[in-house]
Amino acid sequence: MDIWDYAVLFGYLATLVVIGWRARHRQKDIDLYFVGGRKAGTFAVMTLWLTAWVGGATILGTAEQAYELGIRALLYPLGMAVGCVLFALTFTGRIKEAGDAYGHITYPDFIERSYGPGCRIVSTVTALCANIGYAASQLLATAVILHELAGISMLLAFILATVVTVFYTAAGGFLALDRTCRFQAILILAGTGLIGMPLMVFYTGESGSSLGALPASFTGVGDLDGISLLGMFISIILTFYTSSDSYVRCFSARSRNSAIMGTVLAGLLIMGIGISVCIMGLGARILFPDLGDGSSAFITVILRLFPSGLKGLMLVVLLAAIMSTACSCILTASANVTRDIYQRFCTHQVQPRQLVTVGVLSSVGVGIASALIAWYVRDIINLLFMAFTVNSASLFVPTLGAYFWKKASCRAAFWSISLSLLTVIAWYAGRMLQVGGIVSSVDPVWPGLGVSAVLFVVISLMENNSSNVASCRD
Repeated sequence: MDIWDYAVLFGYLATLVVIGWRARHRQKDIDLYFVGGRKAGTFAVMTLWLTAWVGGATILGTAEQAYELGIRALLYPLGMAVGCVLFALTFTGRIKEAGDAYGHITYPDFIERSYGPGCRIVSTVTALCANIGYAASQLLATAVILHELAGISMLLAFILATVVTVFYTAAGGFLALDRTCRFQAILILAGTGLIGMPLMVFYTGESGSSLGALPASFTGVGDLDGISLLGMFISIILTFYTSSDSYVRCFSARSRNSAIMGTVLAGLLIMGIGISVCIMGLGARILFPDLGDGSSAFITVILRLFPSGLKGLMLVVLLAAIMSTACSCILTASANVTRDIYQRFCTHQVQPRQLVTVGVLSSVGVGIASALIAWYVRDIINLLFMAFTVNSASLFVPTLGAYFWKKASCRAAFWSISLSLLTVIAWYAGRMLQVGGIVSSVDPVWPGLGVSAVLFVVISLMENNSSNVASCRD
C-alpha cells in the first residue's frame, strides 16, 4: 500500500468519527438513540439490513470457500438471502405493528409483551451475551485486516478499530448508524459489484484463462448431501428470527411497507454481493492457484491486482462490511443494558436525557467488554458461532410461538429459554473439557434447540393455556 491507499483508509475512518460527532447533539431520548424516532424509509431499512448482515464472514469467507470449493461458496449468501426474504414475508410486518402499538425498542420488549417479565430477564441475558460475542468477533476481524493490509502492529490495529467503532456508535447512536450504513452500503455494493468483480473478470480474461482451468468439482455442489444442506439453511434462517438487531430494524422503519420492502431488497442485494465475491474467489483460484488455502484469497486479489488508490478503497469495503456489523451489535447490546435492565428493573422514573446518557455509557462499556473478550480469545470463528448458537437455539421456538401458536404459555417460554441456554453452555463446557462421544460430534445448536422445542410444546400442552397467554400479556 502507498500514500494514496493510506489516504483513502484514514479518510474513511475520519468520516466515521465526524458522522458520530455531528449526530451526538440530536439524541433527545432513547427512542431516537436506539431506533431513530421510527422514521427510516425503505432505502434506509435496506442499508441497515445489508450492512448488519454482510460482514467479514460474507466477504472473506465466501471468497475463501470459492477458492477452495467453487460455486458451493454461494450456499452461505443464498441461505442469508432466503432467510432475509422469509423473515420479511412472515414476521417483519407483525413486529413493526407491535413495535408501534406498544413502543417496543428491543427484542426483550417484544418477548415480555408475549410472555411476561420473567422471559424478559432470560431473553435479555441471552441477547446481551450474543451481541457482545458478535461485536467481539467483528472488532477482532477489523484489527486483523488493519494489521495485515495496513502493516501496523496488531496492538495498534486493535486500539484503532475499537476506538473508532465505539466512538461513532456511542456518540451518534442510531442516527450515526443510519448515516454510516448508507455510506458503507454504497461502498460495499460498488466495491464488490462495480469494481472488484469486473476487474477480476478483466484480469482473468487477459491471462488467457477461463472457468475450464478450475477443477471439475468447482461447478457443482459436490458431495454435499441433502441433510447437510438443510441443516446449514435452517441454522442461518433461525438467526434472522432471534437476532436482536432484526427487531431493531423493524421498529425503526417508517411504516409496515418500508420494513417489509427494505428487508426484501436487502436479501436480494446480499445474494448479489455473494455472487460478486464468489467470482473474485474463483478468479483468485485461476490466477493464484498456489496460495495453499483460500483464507487469503480476497486479500491477495486486492494486493496483487488492484492499482494504487483502489487497494485502499477495497480495504475500506472490507472494513465497511465488518465495522458496520460491529456498530449494530454494540448499539443493540447497549439497548439491552439501558432499556431492558436499567429502565425496566432499576428505575422507571428517569428523564429522557438521563436515559440517553446511560445509553452512551452502555455503548462504551459494551464496546470495551467486547474488545477485551476479542483480545484474549483471538478466534473469530469460535466467537461468531458461540454467539450464534446461544441466540438461535434458546430463542427461536418461543419467538415463533408468540405469534403462531395460541396455546403457547409464559411458563413454557421461560423454561424453554432458560434450560436451552444452560444446555448450550454445558455442551460447550463439555467440549472444552474434551468429554468426547456425542458432545464432541454434535453441534451445540441441536441439543439446545431440541430442549427448547420439547419443553415449550410439552409444558404449553400440559397447561392447556390460551388464558395463561392472555394473562401474561396484560
